[in-house]
Amino acid sequence: MLRSTLLYLSNQPRVFRFVRNNGLAKRFARRFVAGETLDDALTAVRALNNKGIRASLDLLGESVTNEREARSAGNAYLGILDRIHDQRLDANVSLKLTAMGLDLSEELAISIMHDVLGRAQAYQSFVRLDMESSAYTERTLRLFEERLYPSYKDHVGIVLQSYLYRTASDVERAIQLRCRVRLCKGAYKEPAAVAFPEKREVDANYVKCMHLLLENGNFPGIATHDPAIITEAKRFVAERGIDRSRFEFQMLYGVRRDLQEQLVREGYGMRVYVPFGTQWYPYLMRRLAERPANVAFITGNVVREMIGRKT
Repeated sequence: MLRSTLLYLSNQPRVFRFVRNNGLAKRFARRFVAGETLDDALTAVRALNNKGIRASLDLLGESVTNEREARSAGNAYLGILDRIHDQRLDANVSLKLTAMGLDLSEELAISIMHDVLGRAQAYQSFVRLDMESSAYTERTLRLFEERLYPSYKDHVGIVLQSYLYRTASDVERAIQLRCRVRLCKGAYKEPAAVAFPEKREVDANYVKCMHLLLENGNFPGIATHDPAIITEAKRFVAERGIDRSRFEFQMLYGVRRDLQEQLVREGYGMRVYVPFGTQWYPYLMRRLAERPANVAFITGNVVREMIGRKT
């Protein structure tokens, strides 16, 4: 019922217009979304950089409906890379292949990606291909390995999700390729046929994959807000003598800001994913709908941060 309600609300233009003009709703959203404009996002990145935190900018918006929208999204990312370079910010970008037109044509998406990656290469920057639902996993990894990574090895990376059964083998393949991986648990609602149904299984697979990447991977991004997993990562790298410069922790904008700053003080690399754009309301509603447990995740982490700042 909750999932159906959230999905329904995410597609209601009148509700969207009301929420965008509601002060309380906008203040809540600004906790997790940097704003509607690139200037808003760059201001957020600069504030993070001043705290010793790197960033990755994510322009909100997923599957497009025509070539014009896909090319517009690609051009927007060219502009983002330009502004990051011009302002000398410590940031890169994240994007979804569906936003580049993957559902319309693989060739269209690849063409746009070559433009974006060419710009990133010129600036010695980096582009992360965000992973979407399991329906896109195989296509995303295939296009990455066959069509993008060979020409832009230092400038493009992938995301792998520990709730999928296949991820351990995908991690092994990524290690063979020497490509950069962001490891996360996964936020989409997936069937038991492809994903671990229990949180403890997802967590156990995360730790298994994390160990492999920390020991053998190419600058992995350990994307988690889970204190137990972060503690295990610290223990593992200390035990194996893995230098802190060989990996970074990654978190979402607005989530566990206290923990982000603590890790930086302890000498670990930290990157925060900074979403922005006019589509912040559908973005938040879909993220909550895909996994209603995300509601508890967000509220729980806000409470933990508040408690952490008081102690």
